[in-house]
Order: sequence, then C-alpha cells, then structure tokens
Amino acid sequence: MKRVLLIGSGGAGKSTLARKLSKQLNITVFHLDKLLWKPNWQMTPKPEQAIIVNNLVRQDSWIIDGNYNGTLDIRVAAADTIIFLDRSRFVCIYQVFKRLLQYRGTSRPDMQDNCPEKIDFDFLKWIWHFPNKQKVMIMNMFETIDQSKNIVILKNKKQIEQFLDQL
Repeated sequence: MKRVLLIGSGGAGKSTLARKLSKQLNITVFHLDKLLWKPNWQMTPKPEQAIIVNNLVRQDSWIIDGNYNGTLDIRVAAADTIIFLDRSRFVCIYQVFKRLLQYRGTSRPDMQDNCPEKIDFDFLKWIWHFPNKQKVMIMNMFETIDQSKNIVILKNKKQIEQFLDQL
C-alpha cells in the first residue's frame, strides 16, 4: 500500500481514516478539500483540479482523500489501493453535524483556510442520495478497473478499526 485513494460520502470518515493511515504507514496524506477549495468557499476550476491531481499522483507514495468525480479516473488509475467507506447515510449525516459543532466558525484541519465549517441543504441532499447515486457509480467502477488493485470496502466503525489493526 503506497498509493491509497479514500472515497465515500461526506461525513463517512475519509479524512479521519486518512490521518490514521498516514501515521501508521508513514505516507503523506493529501485532502482534496484542502487542495481544491480556495478561501471563502471558492472552488478551483476543473482544468486546475486536473493539474493539481496529476501532480499529486506522480509522487511515489500518497494517501488522497476525497471524491471529486472530475478527477476520480486519474486517481483510480494511479492508486494501488482504493478504500471505499460505505457508511450508512444516517451515520454520515450525524457525523457532519458533529463536525459542524466541533469546528463551528473555523476551518477544519483538512479544509482550506477561510472556509469555516458549514452545512447547507444541497450537501445534506447529496449525502442522503449518495447510496442511490454515487455508490452505484463507484460499485460499477470497481467492476471495470484493473484487477491488480486492492479494493477495500468498509461499512462500519468496527470494520475500519479491524482494517487498521491488520496493517
């Protein structure tokens, strides 16, 4: 495991798992939220996103957390391990509200500075529909990618802890 991609719904725990993996494997973690958002919640244009991600995946080792479908194909092609956090929508929404309280008025560590934690209806709607839309796309993608890639699907806290313990 030298090139690890972490994907899953908002609130699934991608950034938390990325930090733990980084510590255990001694591999640098890159949070796409931090790299692709600009201050004051301005999104980096798609052509720039591709440049940023292409530069990241050229490195010998990395952990990248984030979905961002516009560059997912680049990251999947370069990854040796893809971890999909397939958590319940209820867990994800709970964790998003918990995160809002924890970082109220500030930017979380895995987010760009000057992007104070917030929740809006569109984000909650995206999380709610993730199992029926994004998950379907991800599972279909898993059927078509190179079989040499290690695909790990973790559905709950216990599976995540067991995965970390086995490293």
